[in-house]
Amino acid sequence: MTFQQVFGHEPTVRYSAPGRVNLIGEHTDYNEGYVLPFAIDRRTTASIAPRADRLLRVASAFDPETVVSLSLDELSPDAMDGWSAYVFGIAWALQEQGADLSRATGLDIYIESDVPVGAGLSSSAAIECGVALAFNDLWELGLDRKQLARVGQYSENHAVGAPTGIMDQSASLLGEQDAVVFLDCRTLDTAVVDMALQAEGLEVLVVDTRVEHAHATGGYAARRASCEKGAQVLGVEALRDVAVDDLPRAQELLDDETFRRVRHIVTEDQRVLDTVRTLREQGARAIGDLLVASHESMRDDFEISVPELDLAVATAMANGAVGARMTGGGFGGSAIAVVDREARETIATAVTAAFSDAGFREPTVFTVHAAQGARRDS
Repeated sequence: MTFQQVFGHEPTVRYSAPGRVNLIGEHTDYNEGYVLPFAIDRRTTASIAPRADRLLRVASAFDPETVVSLSLDELSPDAMDGWSAYVFGIAWALQEQGADLSRATGLDIYIESDVPVGAGLSSSAAIECGVALAFNDLWELGLDRKQLARVGQYSENHAVGAPTGIMDQSASLLGEQDAVVFLDCRTLDTAVVDMALQAEGLEVLVVDTRVEHAHATGGYAARRASCEKGAQVLGVEALRDVAVDDLPRAQELLDDETFRRVRHIVTEDQRVLDTVRTLREQGARAIGDLLVASHESMRDDFEISVPELDLAVATAMANGAVGARMTGGGFGGSAIAVVDREARETIATAVTAAFSDAGFREPTVFTVHAAQGARRDS
């Protein structure tokens, strides 16, 4: 169905925002560390028309028969649930963060997306960022993109209930073509780092294992709690303040599980810094070992991988990938591999065959390219 079929009139504007792939730097964002994501050429589009009242009405191509409504005067986390909370939560978070919505008018909003849901490519942030940019423009709020990223994170933490960091929203709002966003999650300082994949004949292959995960439940919250415990015992504000040289002392003070969680974050922060330096000095072909080391750390120390992700990484590497790792929050989702363009089909076929041999669900394998962040499309 279309916007017109759902609401009975045409939209007046369209905004879109991309999903993201995190090249390296997993679970470091909420530890005030470093991340290196890029926006991808898979996008969520919000078609919008203004209303004369204060009502937000939301529908999506996922469930076009259902229109969910909420007044701007009744915004609260208790008044929203399901996927529509990603839309209503942004309006609520804007208000909570100081935006004056007293003169804002209602909107009809229709969401469409080709960002795979549950694949670890941040389909949720794509919704949040497209809607946040639209609200900011249409309600003339005057916020910049870094402020909108904070709004998106606040919404996801407090309206949706997922204890995520700010990486996903930053990538979706700040991404540029053929580049990664180097983000300091403490200061929110950013730098765009050229990947130059096209010039080097490389592509990023995504293996969506189709093992779905959910950030609002399960192991994600437990991992964050472990990190907070580690920081508290070590007497630091966040694990960002722990250096690799501090790990022997940390091992003496922490129980084994908490230490391994801390070790992943500390070494992952260093891998992000090393990857940025390597991209600038040597190019993308030199980052393979860092990607593999990141995956091994997530598998063994942070324990957020699953057999399907491990198999995808191992098979890609055995068939000539430059580097590979799981990406996203873990417990399912996707792996990425940096591959030679000529080897893309061979590696994709090998991964699919390996999944079949293992009795796993057939994966979805596709390439992504670093793309522009959230924008107004019409």
